[in-house]
Amino acid sequence: MSVSIINEVIKRLEIMPQHLQQRVLEFTQALVKAEIRGTPGQQLLRFAGSIPPDDIQLMREAIKQYRGE
Repeated sequence: MSVSIINEVIKRLEIMPQHLQQRVLEFTQALVKAEIRGTPGQQLLRFAGSIPPDDIQLMREAIKQYRGE
């Protein structure tokens, strides 16, 4: 991360009331959790092609129907 971004965030935090600082902290913690959650795609490549094409088509149709397309 750029030091200038970190410095800018710190400047803004310093002028915020404590309750907003707490919200920023909670937000950044949530972002970090969101980043590290899940399985890296590289590890999932072994499953590529394991779903039959007919099932894929059924999934596509269900998604379109759900989205109202």
